[in-house]
Order: sequence, then structure tokens, then C-alpha cells
Amino acid sequence: MSVKSYAEALNFIHGRTKFKKSPSLDRMRKFVTYLGHPEEKIKAVHVTGTNGKGSTTVFLRNLLMSQGLHVGTFTSPFMVKFNERITIDGQMIADNELVRLVNKIIPIVKRLDEELMNQEGGPTEFELVTALMFVYFAEQNVDIAVVEVGIGGTYDSTNVIMPLVSVITTVALDHANLLGNTLTSIARHKAGIIKPDRPTVIGRLNAEAKKVVTDIAAQKRSELYAPDEKYRVTSVSSSKRWGENFAYAGLGKHFAKLHESLLGRYQIDNAATALTAFLLIAQMQGWQVRTSEISTALAHTNWPGRFELINQEPMIVLDGAHNEAAIEEVKGTLLTHFKGQKIFVIIAILADKQPQTMIRKLAEIPNIQITVTTFNAPRKVAQVSSLVENIKQLDYEKQWQRALVKTLQQMSATDILLITGSLYFISEVRRYFTT
Repeated sequence: MSVKSYAEALNFIHGRTKFKKSPSLDRMRKFVTYLGHPEEKIKAVHVTGTNGKGSTTVFLRNLLMSQGLHVGTFTSPFMVKFNERITIDGQMIADNELVRLVNKIIPIVKRLDEELMNQEGGPTEFELVTALMFVYFAEQNVDIAVVEVGIGGTYDSTNVIMPLVSVITTVALDHANLLGNTLTSIARHKAGIIKPDRPTVIGRLNAEAKKVVTDIAAQKRSELYAPDEKYRVTSVSSSKRWGENFAYAGLGKHFAKLHESLLGRYQIDNAATALTAFLLIAQMQGWQVRTSEISTALAHTNWPGRFELINQEPMIVLDGAHNEAAIEEVKGTLLTHFKGQKIFVIIAILADKQPQTMIRKLAEIPNIQITVTTFNAPRKVAQVSSLVENIKQLDYEKQWQRALVKTLQQMSATDILLITGSLYFISEVRRYFTT
């Protein structure tokens, strides 16, 4: 069997099962063994977290590229095109390369399908994509790869690597059906990427999650770099409307004023987490880093769908906040940067998230009007029309396109429209604005 086109390659990838009943890395370990262990030919940083891992990954990519390195990144989900998930120096894998790689691994996939027929079958979709990434980065001889976990950590297919540094950005309630419904359980899954005698950088974790991560790091002799302990970051006032200024001190370095171009206080934490991981790697590799290179790398970091400004007048922003913790951060950004403005929100949330809590949190913002809607989702979308009767700032419109038209008709040039609730949702909306 072989695929002859990009469409056929995607069909083969998406045709695989999504999950298995019994979580295990055995299948992935067998997969990379049959491929000749491409993951062992890659220097890597491993990034997990409930929120913030995508932003942290691109901050880190730009910091590493500032040293003249060829940097691979593996992220999910994608905004517009599948190929965005696998990039080198910010350039997504070409269609023909994806076709070639799929054909290269098809014989291994078929072999595993046969061998594991009585053990839940061969590779899942994400395992297959992970394998494609490993092979591609090994072939292209990337200097370093920043590899983002799909879900959790312990049993994620990316967890067959031995990274230079492990990074845990945040821990919050999400994917309860897979990771558990307590912060302790979720933190334990995230901490599964910590490797013996390799350092770990963490973002701002609450006490419950931090204790779990600290204990596991100690068991594995992994030196832990935590904010307010091994590094410090403070917000600095800025005259610029978009982005955040901050000061950083850690690993023998001090930067009095850095600017990052993503809006939101939490993006300072993501930038600082990435910077700490970068400085650790620089120490390991003996690089002489310059403040100007760091400053430029952070200031030029953009990440689609993370409080992304896509229209000026009226102001329209896309943000993929898809759980309670992320909505809380968005709420803080709105209250800080858009206080006194009329705020419109169009939101669609997957049913397996926390739709009612997320909507109620947004409804606490003064001068806000929220429209709940639906979209062409990969899973069931939350039906929260019952909330409309109880929250006066809430409307319901089944089609998001109609919700957009109706909202724009109500807006003035000084108002802001936020479209949020799901990365899948804003991916669909973003295509509407950019094509």
C-alpha cells in the first residue's frame, strides 16, 4: 500500500484510531525501534502543561533560533493546515514531504497492526504523527527540537525522548476522562515527562500541583527551576497597547526590561518559563547569549489564536481559551487592558470541557455581552441555551456566522469583540477571516 497525494496521506493519518483503552508507551517504543530510533538522533526540549505550552514552545523556538540554530517544533492542534504541527525554523513541513514520510512508515504501521492485532491494534493517529515528526527531524538534522506533549505526559507518545530539559507550564483541570479530575492526578501525569538527572523548568503551579511535581523531580534527581525560587519575573509598565513588558532574573542573568508581543499577564510567565529553559540549555552548550538577541526573539514571537488581533476597527480578537483556567486568564486580560470598553464575546465550547463555569466567569465582567454558538466541531459542542434564561448578558445563536454578523451590527469602532471557547472553534473562524 502507498499514498499518492497529500489528501490520501491525510486520510491515512486521520483514519487511525484516536485512543486506546489501556494507556501504554509499549506500542510507541516498538514503533520507534522498528524505525531505527530516530528520536535518539534528536536533541530535544519536552514541553507539557494544561495551558501555555504552545506559547512557551514558540518563545523557546525563537530564542533558540536567535543562536543560529535550526529548530524543529511539534505542536497541536493546528490553526489552518495540518502541516503546521511539524515545523523547522517556523516553516511547516511541505505537502510532498508529508506524502513521502507517510509512505516511508506505512510498512512499519502495517507490521504493527499485524503484530498487535490481539492487543488493541497498531499505532493511534497521534502516535503516527509523532513518528512522522521524529523521522523528519532526524532526516533534516535539526540542531534541537521543541516537542510539545499531546495530552498529559506519562503515556503521551512523545514521552519516548530523553530531553535536555523538561518543561511544565501550568496544571489545571482538563481532559478529566483521561487524566483524572483532581489537580494531583493531572500533575502526576504532567510530571511523567521528568527524566532522571535532567533539569525541569516549571511555570506558576498552585501548591497542590507543585508538591506533586517537586516530589517526583526529587525522586528522579531532576533539579527543579521554579518561579520565585530559581528565577524571578515581574511585570513592568508599558506604553505599548499590545504585548507585555517584564523584568527577569535567573541563572546568573538579569534583564531589566524585556518585551513580548503576546497580550496577557500569563504570557509573561510563559516567556519567562521559555527563557529559563533556554538559559539552561545555553549553559549546557557553553553559548554566550546576548541581551539584544533575547530581546529581539521575544519581541518578535507571534502565536495564532492566542489573544490574536485580527481586525483593528472594530477590534476583533481570537483566543483559544478552552477550559476554566484559561478563561480566568482571559477575563483578567479583559479587565486589565479593556476596562471601560464595551466587550462582546462569541463563544463555542466542546461539551467535555467546563462550559457553564466558563460562561459564568465571563459574565462577571462589567459591560459585557456574550453570544453562545456552535461550530463544525470534531466532538460534541456544549448546548448551554438554558443559561440564556438565567444570565441577562447572554444570547444564543446556533450558527456562529450569524452570531458574528449580528454582533458586528451592534458594535461601535471603540468596542472589542472576543471570539473564544475552543482552539477548534477559532481555527474555523480564523479561516473565515484569512482566506
